[in-house]
Amino acid sequence: MGGGKMHADEIDLDVSDVRRLIAAQFPQWADLPVERIESAGTANAMFRLGGAMAVRLPRIAGAAGDVEKEHRWLPRLAPSLPVAVPVPLVKGMPDEDYPWPWAVYRWLDGETPAVGRIAEPGRLAKDLAEFVAALRRIDPADGPASYRSEPLAARDATTRAAIEELRSVVDPGAAAVAWEAALGAPAWPGPAVWIHADLQPGNVLLADGRLSAVIDFGCLGLGDPAVDLIAAWYVLPAEARGAFRSALERDDAAWERGRGWALSIALDELRYYRDTNPVMASIARRVIHAVLTGT
Repeated sequence: MGGGKMHADEIDLDVSDVRRLIAAQFPQWADLPVERIESAGTANAMFRLGGAMAVRLPRIAGAAGDVEKEHRWLPRLAPSLPVAVPVPLVKGMPDEDYPWPWAVYRWLDGETPAVGRIAEPGRLAKDLAEFVAALRRIDPADGPASYRSEPLAARDATTRAAIEELRSVVDPGAAAVAWEAALGAPAWPGPAVWIHADLQPGNVLLADGRLSAVIDFGCLGLGDPAVDLIAAWYVLPAEARGAFRSALERDDAAWERGRGWALSIALDELRYYRDTNPVMASIARRVIHAVLTGT
């Protein structure tokens, strides 16, 4: 195992590690080719297994619980969603060289969106809204809390610290004003609902310009539906945000909270990944700029 690290406790994985795990635990697939999937993902390593499967392995201890969560909940949520989501096939176990559960999924075709090159952003906005709305309608009984289930106010100290640390690359005055506006918005008055909570470009797949799949449900759980509005700034260009909001019928308070979530997450990502993950840092910079300027 080797390579650069984004986290102090990260385990690096390569093709030989995946081949060893597959051969030992699922020998029926031992002869299939294994190919690393390059992505900006930060918590898991992804490999293609043959032509029809993907292997996903946590890189850090904090992501290890996502395997069990996806195996439990994705089969229950999938029938109610309008696009494909990962289908867990088998769950792998730790061994003497790899410490956490891991999983094999059915392969999902599609391309991640490049925000400035979306062919029909209005249609994508409506597709994303349909997914968010469908997820929210699912019965929340017994659902776990989302990774991002806390109220915005709980992120105040870390968000202000990020603004201060990034003052050389982010307008601190504009960021503080936007953040305070989000904090001042009325809280979500209803019960917690299902949210994906990480609708970023790397977690949505397009086919022929339409949303075809949503992946990486590591942040899945119950929370404020405004969290999923981050897609407006993370995935969509400015001209499509209105269509996304209209399709979801979100009021001013929800929109302001969603804007605050997008800003807080992007600031945290830029602070953490600016020296280790150029793709993630670039996305975070763009989101911050979009939130602060409306472009």
